[in-house]
Amino acid sequence: MYRVCGVDRRDKRSSDSDVILAVDGPAASGKGTIARALAGHFSLPHLDTGLLYRAVGLSVLRHGGDPALEIDALRACGFSDAMLHDPDIRCEAASRAASVISAHPSVRHALVERQLSFAAQPSGAVLDGRDIGTVIAPNATAKLFVTAAPEIRAKRRFAQLVGEGSHVEYAHVLTDILDRDTRDSGRSTAPLRKAEDADLLDTSDLDIGAAVRSAIALVEARVNP
Repeated sequence: MYRVCGVDRRDKRSSDSDVILAVDGPAASGKGTIARALAGHFSLPHLDTGLLYRAVGLSVLRHGGDPALEIDALRACGFSDAMLHDPDIRCEAASRAASVISAHPSVRHALVERQLSFAAQPSGAVLDGRDIGTVIAPNATAKLFVTAAPEIRAKRRFAQLVGEGSHVEYAHVLTDILDRDTRDSGRSTAPLRKAEDADLLDTSDLDIGAAVRSAIALVEARVNP
């Protein structure tokens, strides 16, 4: 048995052939791109768990609530799956709100079941987020902790935002990245940290292709030792 946010759950892999891949890391580290590539390589369904928190954050904003108020965030946790496909879920406002609401223990607890259900699929799954290898799927077949220097991550996010037409300053993006790192690693519930048995992948000096190839090699070594 293992304990997830105060709720006991059994290891839900139905057989030794099931492959569960956990990909964790800070904002703009490349973990989402890597997780999608792994899902394609191993023909597994993929869940970006950050979208769950973005959905809550977006719901709070649309209802005029305050992401910093736990009661407002908790009320928004009953969103429909359709919200995960809402174009606005990718906007920067939803991203900032998600970073704030993710620190609320009750919100993390409310979203656990959705993540456990996805990870429990008989075919296996790939999940990426902040606490997949440490909390959601501690018995994952393979775990990656994807990171990069804050300045590199800020440059990536800055380029992304500019490419989307946003008028931002690099200094503000870097400050936001550092603030998110502080919130993610400093929260009392499920803080961002590398699982002891996770492979570290630093993408600071890697382009997308090289990062994906490194990730696949690390996971292959775990899946087919």
